[in-house]
Amino acid sequence: MGTVNRRVVIVVFDGFQLLDLAGPADVFATANLLVPAGGYRLEVAAVRAGTVTAANGMAVTAGTALGEVTGPVDTLLVVGGLSAAGHADDRELVGEISRVARSARRTASVCTGAFLLAEAGLLDGRRATTHWLAVEKLAARYGRVEVEADSVYVADGDVWTSAGVLAGVDLALALVAEDHGHALAKDVACGLVAYLHRPGGQSQFSTPMRALTPRSEPLRELQAFIDANPAEDLSIPALARRAGMSERHFSRVFTEQVGISPGRYVERSRADAARRLLETTGHPLDRVARESGLGTPETLYRTFRRHWRISPGDHRRRFHTKES
Repeated sequence: MGTVNRRVVIVVFDGFQLLDLAGPADVFATANLLVPAGGYRLEVAAVRAGTVTAANGMAVTAGTALGEVTGPVDTLLVVGGLSAAGHADDRELVGEISRVARSARRTASVCTGAFLLAEAGLLDGRRATTHWLAVEKLAARYGRVEVEADSVYVADGDVWTSAGVLAGVDLALALVAEDHGHALAKDVACGLVAYLHRPGGQSQFSTPMRALTPRSEPLRELQAFIDANPAEDLSIPALARRAGMSERHFSRVFTEQVGISPGRYVERSRADAARRLLETTGHPLDRVARESGLGTPETLYRTFRRHWRISPGDHRRRFHTKES
């Protein structure tokens, strides 16, 4: 079997997020080391070839002007950054992205690079995501885009979009898996000491990220205990005793400092634990329910539907990552 030349054109612009470039580029480069015959050929492109300055002040060299990109392209990848939405007004940049995308086997964006794809009309009628801080702006600005606010990445046909910054690594791993299979993607992730690999539909947020961090050290320790021990007794009386407070005072202080009631936080944490077990183990549903603290498969089902809008079984079929 001959060498497959997978040409990857990565588009940058002044003020781009450096990790949006470096993360995916290192995924593809690591894949090259492991499977040279199916290698990726990386090109960094900008409206004009030459030095492009990232948001953190570091300069990179775009070896190719977008207007000079001709011929087949395997993957067109547009990075993001705080300035990406502003660059959506750059007619030349958006026009070249649209033109190159027509000859690309697939097109993708990292983070707010989705604004450039949307401006080029590439997301019209498609599902897409972006950094959680920008999802409302993307949805408001581009009404024909079905924005998924809480996904790590979204693949809709031959167009892929991802959430913020390090989600670009998850996106690139998924692209490698599509090209070469999950075994290679796993090896790439191990080489980069990265998680293999967060499913696209996985929330951008873990339970702690969806709540505030308490000011009180005892409550911070209690929050960590809840997340690490979902199957323990996490009733209000038990948590209040652990915090050294009366039940009434504990409930009031926890709600004030965390932003949600202790009971609701415990349910979220257990739902998160159940999701992780479904994604990474083959445990039967009764064991998942027991180990996540939800007790019974019926409670697991109701809680999972409420928090993730999908049944536990369907979630496992879509996002199970454990190697067989």
